Amino acid sequence: MIGALKFGPQALVEEAMRFNQRLAAGLSTLREVDDVDFGCTPKEEVYREDKLVLYRFKGDKPPTAKVPILIVYALVNRPYMVDLQEDRSLVRNLLARGEDVYLIDWGYPDRSDRWLTLDDYINGYIDRCVQAVADRHGLDAINLLGICQGGAFSVCYSALHPDKVRNLITMVTPVDFHTPDNMLGHWARGMDVDLFVDAVGNVPADLMNFCYLMLKPYRLNFQKYVGLVDILDDKTELENFLRMEKWIFDSPDLAGEAYRQFIKDFYQGNKLVKGGLEIGGRAVDPLAISMPVLNIYAEQDHLVPPDASRPLGGIVGTDDYSELAFRGGHIGIYVSGRAQREVPQAIHDWLAARNG
Repeated sequence: MIGALKFGPQALVEEAMRFNQRLAAGLSTLREVDDVDFGCTPKEEVYREDKLVLYRFKGDKPPTAKVPILIVYALVNRPYMVDLQEDRSLVRNLLARGEDVYLIDWGYPDRSDRWLTLDDYINGYIDRCVQAVADRHGLDAINLLGICQGGAFSVCYSALHPDKVRNLITMVTPVDFHTPDNMLGHWARGMDVDLFVDAVGNVPADLMNFCYLMLKPYRLNFQKYVGLVDILDDKTELENFLRMEKWIFDSPDLAGEAYRQFIKDFYQGNKLVKGGLEIGGRAVDPLAISMPVLNIYAEQDHLVPPDASRPLGGIVGTDDYSELAFRGGHIGIYVSGRAQREVPQAIHDWLAARNG
């Protein structure tokens, strides 16, 4: 059998020796590793409410864009995946192209936030942040960039407040939650969410992380840590790995009532495409989205498959709808080298053509 695999005992011994050498080198490298963090771009706080903080990023030069971008991230995980480190930052690359970038940091919900609803998040927090940015620039409408669940929120917001959104950009945003390849959708449809939320209150971050990791259990729980051995002697690569791990496991709990509504109306009811969605007692009609829309999705996304994102073009009311397919995954769209070259430039060019 060994001969059939074209390696013999000597090759196994040599590989074992190389493995031990890497582990020994890793012990030395770990002593040199700095404390890793994320969020590399300078920023200033411009608005605060409850746990939420609204930031404006500061570039190396003043922005040239006349209409600012407000990034609306998902409630799960921290928003600084868009600004992970200097050479992996959507924010930094947008600033370098003259864009004026703001971001909503949702903070860490606690038991006092147990009863926050989707209405509180969309017609409350997002609306007041949009207004704060618009007032600072003397504008009636701004550009909205919604990411993942934050993209779904941004679609709802743009449908409810179309006069306040100049251009809508969505990234890896789920729209159709019932596609055959959406594993999260299959799991959520069989869930008794009322029993779950009534029992636990806010949804623990560790539980959510466990669910995401189990979507690719071998790749995310075993393979990547085996691969870690290959970079133990490289301080920079090791710090990059640890920075990503820190972001993955630095997750907020989720407000129980908002989670209940999101599972019922989006994952189970699929109301964004089927109709019947209401936020705060108001019907959410995607046909009211009359502003230009750019929908960016990742072709190898296991959390939001392309088929879950592309239907956005069929439900909005605008004639100015564009799609950008990125060759990568749900996280690679922010941090890969290709993403740094392609995504910020595509967003900038698309906005420049519409902001005049």
